[in-house]
Amino acid sequence: MLGVTDFINPSELGESSVTEVIMEMTGGGADCSFECIGPLTADAFRCTKQGNGKTVILGVEKDGKQLGLSPNEFLYGKCVMGALFGGIKPKTDIPILAEKCMNKELELEKLVTHEVGLDDINTAFDLLLQGKSLRCIIWMDKLT
Repeated sequence: MLGVTDFINPSELGESSVTEVIMEMTGGGADCSFECIGPLTADAFRCTKQGNGKTVILGVEKDGKQLGLSPNEFLYGKCVMGALFGGIKPKTDIPILAEKCMNKELELEKLVTHEVGLDDINTAFDLLLQGKSLRCIIWMDKLT
């Protein structure tokens, strides 16, 4: 397991909303939700627990739409925060992560879905845009 406990595809919910499904699954709301693409940020916020729910925004919509939440929704003790590049501090965190990778404490290879040579870089971008690739390694020395 790489940290994700559940995944919901909104297109498979029928008449139920994402918020309704998550509230039911968790018995009152998730402790923490992560929104990675933008359009479901309000749903991600609304599905967290009252009192201490946290929503982390990792992605934004292409057209820069504003987040549509009522100020009253924040009165229940929930919070929203952003995490550009995962919220890391490069100077201190990258050496720690590099050491964990070298010691095999982080299994990053499990996150790689495709590998291509430099001459197939457009294929890598196509896979990413189609949602078929999580992470793609582009090998600079593999040319045809």
